[in-house]
Amino acid sequence: MPTQTEVESLKERYIAAGQGHLFTYYDELEPEQQASLFNQLDKLDIGRVNNIFKKSVNAPTTKFQNLEPLPDDVFDSVLDNDDAKVQDWRNKGLNVIAQNKVAVILMAGGQGTRLGSSDPKGCYNIGLPSGKSLFQLQAERILRLQKVAQEHVKPSNEVIIPWYIMTSGPTRPATEGFFKKHNYFGLKEENVIFFEQGTLPALTNDGKVFLESKSKLSVAPDGNGGIYAALRNEKILDSMRSRNICYTHAYCVDNCLVRVADPVFIGYCVEKDADCGAKVVRKSSPEEPVGVIALCDGKCSVVEYSEIDPEITQKRKPNGQLLFGAANIANHFYTVDFLERVKSFEGDLEYHIARKKIKHIDISNGEFISPSKPNGMKLELFVFDVFPYAKRMAVLEADRKDEFSPLKNAPGTGADDPDTSRRDIIAQHVRFVEHANGKVVSDETSGALNFEISPLVSYSGEGLERLNGKTIKTPAIINTAEDLGKF
Repeated sequence: MPTQTEVESLKERYIAAGQGHLFTYYDELEPEQQASLFNQLDKLDIGRVNNIFKKSVNAPTTKFQNLEPLPDDVFDSVLDNDDAKVQDWRNKGLNVIAQNKVAVILMAGGQGTRLGSSDPKGCYNIGLPSGKSLFQLQAERILRLQKVAQEHVKPSNEVIIPWYIMTSGPTRPATEGFFKKHNYFGLKEENVIFFEQGTLPALTNDGKVFLESKSKLSVAPDGNGGIYAALRNEKILDSMRSRNICYTHAYCVDNCLVRVADPVFIGYCVEKDADCGAKVVRKSSPEEPVGVIALCDGKCSVVEYSEIDPEITQKRKPNGQLLFGAANIANHFYTVDFLERVKSFEGDLEYHIARKKIKHIDISNGEFISPSKPNGMKLELFVFDVFPYAKRMAVLEADRKDEFSPLKNAPGTGADDPDTSRRDIIAQHVRFVEHANGKVVSDETSGALNFEISPLVSYSGEGLERLNGKTIKTPAIINTAEDLGKF
């Protein structure tokens, strides 16, 4: 329990910061509740919260000036390069992976609420024949890639790709429990490291911190851009340094097609000597509601679709492609040096205001309020807010059908839902077989293909030579390399 002197000292600090209302009900709380509230307030840097609020509400509304498309020295595409160049990038990536210089960072703090699930989104089963969750698909891609790098480079060491998984406070127990239940999907437990995203208090429109209850602050995750402080505060950067990691691949859990630690992307960024990189896909139309990566005042930035003049979105290059068509998909490369450097400019980053309905205690009478319309704000950093600070940025365009299929909406929505995720994975696996000169045909009355290739068998279509000339009748699952000889 804090002493009375400690309580008074903390209270004076909050009064000076204009947040003394948070002690309104302190004296009537039970000792355990007093200790809990004191600890919350003591850990919070209230001066920083006030500064973030002031900077956010006073931010200029015309943020993007002098918009230009990405120059050739920053941008390249797997779609516009020959196979030899892409293979060269892949080889470079496999080399640094085999040297154990690459780690993966997964942003997995979201819950599956919109999908009708109370579990973390990564636990979700999109309905593949195998019933695998998003977590399992991604874990098995890591396992396969470790093997591919081992066989390709033949290093004397065991190839290890550490997996750092960022959760939110509410999802961490369920996420860790899910991995333990499934024995880390074949990965070694010491190479799967969990850490927690930071939080910020929810604020009234005039910057006062909400109380969720008389003994608890109302807090919310600080946005996916909070990953940088979390990597530092949770000692993840220290862990990477202890493992001699130089490069990282970061992505969001809800992309079922993500190529985890993609050696092509990593090799491209290493070749460019980039300290920060982004993978993009080609914007499907001028009206597609996605942010794009472009130059703003000479620096790489993500410009949201609502922030670009509609006339500009229609502009095209001589080859017919959109001039501003590099659609952002939250798929990034960083050197560890850059991740450590974020601290030096973090204070310059502008938090974004999200207007929300925030449940809270009415300070005037102690009653619990559940508002019907937005009554306050949550402040967030976006993961791409650091792009303008990169010294050497690199942007690589990938093939959307092979690398991007987000899971965001409830089943039956018809877009970015479990059905489209499942469809896109199956379609990709059919292409894998066709690339190996095999064929997949439906033997099902529904006409729908019920087919799957385990990531343990093939990461991106490699290793399927035994299907040359073979016809696979569905339903079928290729779970192991041995299954390739059954057709």
